[in-house]
Amino acid sequence: MTKDVITLTQKMPDPLSVLAGLLSGGPDKLMGTTGEDAVVQLCDPEGRPLVSVEAPVLVQVAGEAERLLGATPPPVPFWWTEARAATGVEEAERLAGTFAARLASLTGGSAWPPEAARSLTVVASEGVGVAPTPAAAQPAVDVLTDKVAVVIQDRPVVAMTAWLADARRATARAELGLQIVTSTDARLSPAVRNSLGGWPSRWVVQDEKEGYYDGLSGAVLRWQNGLFAPVESADATPDDPRTPVATAYQEFADTGERQLALTFRTVHPADDRLVLGGALESVWRELTGDPPAGWGTAEPANLPWSLRQLTDVARDRAPEPTWLVVVGSPDRPALATVRISRTTGGVEEDITLAFGYGPDEEPPLGVLPRVAEILATRHHLQSMLLQLRKARRDLMVPPRFEGPGVPLAFVLGAEEVRELPGDRARRTPLAEPPLQLGPTTRPALYYPLPGDPADLSGWHDFERLMRHLKGA
Repeated sequence: MTKDVITLTQKMPDPLSVLAGLLSGGPDKLMGTTGEDAVVQLCDPEGRPLVSVEAPVLVQVAGEAERLLGATPPPVPFWWTEARAATGVEEAERLAGTFAARLASLTGGSAWPPEAARSLTVVASEGVGVAPTPAAAQPAVDVLTDKVAVVIQDRPVVAMTAWLADARRATARAELGLQIVTSTDARLSPAVRNSLGGWPSRWVVQDEKEGYYDGLSGAVLRWQNGLFAPVESADATPDDPRTPVATAYQEFADTGERQLALTFRTVHPADDRLVLGGALESVWRELTGDPPAGWGTAEPANLPWSLRQLTDVARDRAPEPTWLVVVGSPDRPALATVRISRTTGGVEEDITLAFGYGPDEEPPLGVLPRVAEILATRHHLQSMLLQLRKARRDLMVPPRFEGPGVPLAFVLGAEEVRELPGDRARRTPLAEPPLQLGPTTRPALYYPLPGDPADLSGWHDFERLMRHLKGA
């Protein structure tokens, strides 16, 4: 039975409906709050949470329930209410299911997964206890050591939910890694993959044959010294650890699906009139003909696309950075993560964006120079890397080998070109000269690269270009 139960309702769950759901454990259960009262908890006799319920979120973006749950929601807008049960406590999982069933019954909706929310009766939970703090202090964290926080997820898609976003921020503040444990059937949202960072954070996949392996690299893992870490082969050396790769990870099938990925940074002068998000919207319109569908500070993306609202959120959070997820319409899979931060150079937007294409769809590669020129001339582009990769059209990340992307082009902004000495930016070791973008007196430069998904030699050209531009 899942640890997360989600209720999708047309009506906003009112306090009495939530209270009726929380009484699924009987009237003698303790209740508490956390997360600045945004999370209500049903607790055991020691005050430790059995079930944590997050404040309902109004989802105004079509396709999010289908994308993240495979569920059919009410028409937008609808309310999304998440309940998370304490890990490994069967009664807690039943409590979460009964809470969702009661809430759906009272407010006219449905629960996911359906099998978890079939009973409205009180769940017998006398004498049930859960893990002591600090493991239970953060609702999303199941195991906490001095090295990592471990989050166990039993969902078809591991999304950057508010739970997980809170855990990510908490581990970053504590200088801990974040390790997410799933089954082999799970997939990651690109928002989670883009946010995992480096060691010791990783995606841990539980596998019948190998035990555990890294969902992004395939390395076989073991729990050792307070974290999941790669297993070394018997013939490993310090220079060649020879970590074994899980058999399940090596299962590969070329479906003809592809992804077009853009990673770029813009740096704007700090100004009270600055409106953020324009660079991302311009790219989206050029490649799809439409603006993004929605955005949010977590998944599901719940707000209709709005440059002004996005800017207001970033301004309210300054000087702290703001992390956002942006999604497209269901008929054109697209997702971006955006990190907005204030630096000495101004206001930076670091954007990772991907579009998915089926085997019978052609990525619009011909418009990429124009996309780069728009960013360079209108949105203070600093740099951009364009890639094409063989990967799923729906953008979800499976625990299987998909192959790396290959570079299509690299773009250097006008200010960065101007700062390089002499003709270094224009005279490169590449076979093809760069394209000038924008005014000839102050151009940005577009460096074409091979971009063949079947040929990884393009990365060699990219590395040569980077060394040249850095003067190495």
